[in-house]
Amino acid sequence: QVQLVESGGGLVQAGGSLRLSCAASGSTFSGYAMGWFRQAPGKEREFVAAISRSGGSTRYADSVKGRFTISRDNAKNTVFLQINSLKPEDTAVYYCAARFGLAVFTITREYGYWGQGTQITVSS
Repeated sequence: QVQLVESGGGLVQAGGSLRLSCAASGSTFSGYAMGWFRQAPGKEREFVAAISRSGGSTRYADSVKGRFTISRDNAKNTVFLQINSLKPEDTAVYYCAARFGLAVFTITREYGYWGQGTQITVSS
């Protein structure tokens, strides 16, 4: 099993940037594909970005392409989400998720491990 703890959220003005981190523990981090999801009030949790075990493959939701960048440091057991050009519609709780295996998925149910989430609020 793997435990995940997100950090880096906060209140930011539109156009600003944030870098989210997700620290993993409890298992071999390099064995897990990692994903970021978000959930806005009253909405379902949605896919944001995902990265393969090695970091060689990434996927993004269309709504964040060009603004968000997912990366990972397997030596530090951490996955990152760099968020630029923030918009009010990016306001949500952002969750880190892990899936043991090679493939990169965009579907929530494919991920078995989740962090507690970190809030991002973007003011206009």
